[in-house]
Amino acid sequence: MTASLGANIENVTARIAAAAQRAGRDPSEIQLVAVTKTYPAEGVLAAAEVGLTDFGENRIEEAAPKMRAVARPDLRWHMIGHVQSRKAREVALAGFVLVHSVDSLKLAERLSKAAAEAERVQPILLECNVSGEAAKSGFEAFGDSGRWERLLSTFETGLKLPGVRVQGLMTMAPIVEHSEAARPYFARLRELRDFLAAHLPAEPETWQTLSMGMTDDFEAAIVEGATLVRVGRALFGERA
Repeated sequence: MTASLGANIENVTARIAAAAQRAGRDPSEIQLVAVTKTYPAEGVLAAAEVGLTDFGENRIEEAAPKMRAVARPDLRWHMIGHVQSRKAREVALAGFVLVHSVDSLKLAERLSKAAAEAERVQPILLECNVSGEAAKSGFEAFGDSGRWERLLSTFETGLKLPGVRVQGLMTMAPIVEHSEAARPYFARLRELRDFLAAHLPAEPETWQTLSMGMTDDFEAAIVEGATLVRVGRALFGERA
């Protein structure tokens, strides 16, 4: 597994670098998050042995035991899947370096409360639905720019929560036949980030991160400004 995984990592890393260069960006600006949902702890360890440091999980029920089994302080764990409000405390205390999928103010408040009680601060991203697909989670950021105006007070409240630290935005593009067709959605998230940075001034890192792009479209996301890409199948192969 390690040999093929090493080759896959080299391939994905090269594709990230090429996409960045096409956009006139420094490849070091883009962090690869290896999505390890459904893959065992052994897969994480194998990936770590060949250079990966950041791993993304979709569910706390799977993530928590895997994090305990691996138990390496040099690895960084990301929660990238939908978080149920009743699981907020468990997620806030698990030790994730970043929770990408904060899709409501209610969830942000619950994460903040749990983290503050534990005297820690949980970095988060605000998940935004920029496509309008009903199946997509997130703050509604599609359609006309009036929706962005209506988000300002909600996001301003989120910025003031004591137990979380907003570091940017996350989105999932619709499934498209060709990855280039996803670019308008990634561009919209970048434009939303710029709008928020202009209207809700904060610390420099607050609007720095854009988590967007997966196995089928991460190159298009990089061209449009992604700083984190979430890749699973291109690294580990098809899931069972």
